[in-house]
Amino acid sequence: MPARSLAPPAAGAGTTSGDGGGSSTTGDSGESSVYYQNCTAVRAAGKAPLYRGQPGYRSALDRDHDGIACET
Repeated sequence: MPARSLAPPAAGAGTTSGDGGGSSTTGDSGESSVYYQNCTAVRAAGKAPLYRGQPGYRSALDRDHDGIACET
Protein backbone atom coordinates (compact mmCIF):
# COMPACT_ATOMS: atom_id res chain seq x y z
CA MET A 1 0.00 0.00 0.00
CA PRO A 2 1.57 3.34 -1.03
CA ALA A 3 2.05 6.02 1.60
CA ARG A 4 -0.32 8.96 1.42
CA SER A 5 0.98 12.49 1.33
CA LEU A 6 0.09 14.74 4.23
CA ALA A 7 0.49 17.89 2.17
CA PRO A 8 -2.52 20.22 2.21
CA PRO A 9 -4.83 19.93 -0.80
CA ALA A 10 -4.65 22.42 -3.63
CA ALA A 11 -7.07 25.33 -3.42
CA GLY A 12 -10.60 24.13 -4.06
CA ALA A 13 -9.56 20.47 -4.22
CA GLY A 14 -11.93 18.92 -1.74
CA THR A 15 -12.13 20.79 1.51
CA THR A 16 -14.00 23.75 2.82
CA SER A 17 -12.10 26.76 3.99
CA GLY A 18 -13.47 26.50 7.51
CA ASP A 19 -15.62 29.59 7.07
CA GLY A 20 -18.79 27.68 7.92
CA GLY A 21 -20.09 28.03 4.36
CA GLY A 22 -21.51 24.53 4.34
CA SER A 23 -20.45 23.43 0.87
CA SER A 24 -17.58 21.32 -0.34
CA THR A 25 -16.26 19.93 -3.56
CA THR A 26 -14.23 16.82 -4.22
CA GLY A 27 -12.15 15.99 -7.22
CA ASP A 28 -10.42 12.67 -6.50
CA SER A 29 -11.50 10.99 -9.76
CA GLY A 30 -11.42 14.03 -12.00
CA GLU A 31 -15.15 14.59 -11.49
CA SER A 32 -16.45 17.11 -9.03
CA SER A 33 -19.32 16.68 -6.66
CA VAL A 34 -20.82 19.38 -4.53
CA TYR A 35 -22.41 19.06 -1.12
CA TYR A 36 -24.43 21.84 0.48
CA GLN A 37 -25.24 21.55 4.17
CA ASN A 38 -28.53 23.41 3.68
CA CYS A 39 -30.35 25.87 1.45
CA THR A 40 -28.67 28.81 3.16
CA ALA A 41 -25.35 27.46 1.87
CA VAL A 42 -26.84 26.96 -1.62
CA ARG A 43 -28.06 30.57 -1.68
CA ALA A 44 -24.75 31.88 -0.32
CA ALA A 45 -23.00 30.13 -3.21
CA GLY A 46 -25.42 31.75 -5.66
CA LYS A 47 -26.68 28.36 -6.89
CA ALA A 48 -30.36 28.43 -5.86
CA PRO A 49 -32.55 26.92 -7.05
CA LEU A 50 -30.98 23.50 -7.66
CA TYR A 51 -32.64 21.12 -10.09
CA ARG A 52 -32.61 17.33 -9.88
CA GLY A 53 -29.49 16.13 -11.69
CA GLN A 54 -27.43 19.24 -10.96
CA PRO A 55 -24.35 19.01 -8.75
CA GLY A 56 -25.35 19.63 -5.13
CA TYR A 57 -29.00 18.61 -5.52
CA ARG A 58 -30.25 16.12 -2.95
CA SER A 59 -33.76 15.21 -1.90
CA ALA A 60 -33.24 16.52 1.65
CA LEU A 61 -33.05 20.05 0.18
CA ASP A 62 -36.23 19.55 -1.88
CA ARG A 63 -39.06 20.06 0.63
CA ASP A 64 -41.96 19.41 -1.74
CA HIS A 65 -40.14 16.70 -3.77
CA ASP A 66 -40.83 18.36 -7.12
CA GLY A 67 -37.24 18.12 -8.36
CA ILE A 68 -36.37 21.72 -7.45
CA ALA A 69 -34.42 22.31 -4.24
CA CYS A 70 -34.08 25.60 -2.36
CA GLU A 71 -36.63 27.34 -4.53
CA THR A 72 -37.72 29.93 -1.96
